Amino acid sequence: MLFNSLQFILFFFAFFLILFSIPVNFRKYWLLIASCYFYMVFKPIYLLILFTIILIDFFSGKKIEKSQKNKKIWLAVSLVSNIGILVFYKYFNFLNENISSILNLFSIQNPIPLLTIILPIGLSFHTFQAMSYTIEVYRGKQPAEKNILIYSLYVMYFPQLVAGPIERPQNLIHKLKNTISFNTNNILSGLFRISIGLFKKVVIADRLALFTDPVFNDISNSNGLSIFVATIFFAFQIYCDFAGYTDIAIGISKMMGISLMENFKNPYFSTSLSEFWTRWHISLSSWFKDYLYIPLGGNKTKLIRWIFNILIVFFLSGLWHGSRWNFIIWGLLHGLMLIVETTLNKSVKKIIIPSIIKIIITFTFVCFTWIFFRVNNLNDAYTAINKILNLSLSDNLPNIFNYSEFAFSIVLIFMLLFFEKFIKRNSIQNKKTIIIYTLSIFSACYFFGEFYFKQFIYFQF
Repeated sequence: MLFNSLQFILFFFAFFLILFSIPVNFRKYWLLIASCYFYMVFKPIYLLILFTIILIDFFSGKKIEKSQKNKKIWLAVSLVSNIGILVFYKYFNFLNENISSILNLFSIQNPIPLLTIILPIGLSFHTFQAMSYTIEVYRGKQPAEKNILIYSLYVMYFPQLVAGPIERPQNLIHKLKNTISFNTNNILSGLFRISIGLFKKVVIADRLALFTDPVFNDISNSNGLSIFVATIFFAFQIYCDFAGYTDIAIGISKMMGISLMENFKNPYFSTSLSEFWTRWHISLSSWFKDYLYIPLGGNKTKLIRWIFNILIVFFLSGLWHGSRWNFIIWGLLHGLMLIVETTLNKSVKKIIIPSIIKIIITFTFVCFTWIFFRVNNLNDAYTAINKILNLSLSDNLPNIFNYSEFAFSIVLIFMLLFFEKFIKRNSIQNKKTIIIYTLSIFSACYFFGEFYFKQFIYFQF
């Protein structure tokens, strides 16, 4: 069920109408039922996977807390179960295809067939959220949850179930225990945040997709100029698409009085790649930092080990996004550039470079790597980069680039950058002002939005 669909609007309206009509004691049950229904709309059978993860981790958490001798075993049970499910559904065919390629070099046929399975939507998100729970219980930073209803909500909470942010138990579980009560301020601020997210998605991201999709889906017949423009547009498309989802999720949750963590902080204003990763998909980058990078030794180790730590984190970050080599290369490019950047900062004397130049350099590198993220295969990536490098002034934009829509898209991008940089959402406190802004943004969505109900990009992960 897409946040930008009529189906969700009807679900959303019915859910909140019933939520605040029933007795307070039953509201958490209704929230869980609604979360189950929300996920079942995508594919009902995969609800069993969620229930399996919930049961394993719920009882593993209790065993970890009670047991001193076997706590590592129960942690392993939880992690192996979650990772095992993720690997089976998301990476089995990828691994099998690569094994087949290696065996073919020796004229050996792989006897294991590919599986015709569909990736459960949001699997990477809720398995990582589930793993953070048992890890934190193991570390003694989170008490094991005794109420399976609350723990089920922690995993299945529908606003952020399929595309995050990936929450930590310390931030979310205690909030789910609070009474869900009607609060006008929460409702208004939540709707305001939803309107911003919807604008990013249907007005900006889905409009930019009309330019980027035809180009990246037909790289061989696209010229260097169109690929160059599509690459810049995709940088803003994926940001508005993903940040838009996050804004809507945060807004929906806010209406129930439950605050979720911020997942983006103006990433394209970063003056370095290391800063970019503290601003982009914060819930995932901090997850890898806390649960992989630091346990591996972080930067408090020998140079070779530190390089290995960086590369393994970004290799897995790329693999997390998708079971294709272009995602892995996207991750490794970021890892390699972070190593270069950190090394230069340590070894070269500080050179004063204007912040705007640093921002442009960082944005240029990020855009370059987005090519690997967006293309369908590595051959397309090579072709796209080659055509951009050999871009000719005689190249023309194809017919898909309707010039009025093209100009409007550029205006929208600059408006986005201006408002994100200079307008602070939290500074707007007056109720009348919030209502006016919210209605204005929803109206803009209605008149300027692209309503072909395009799926959010990160739903595939």
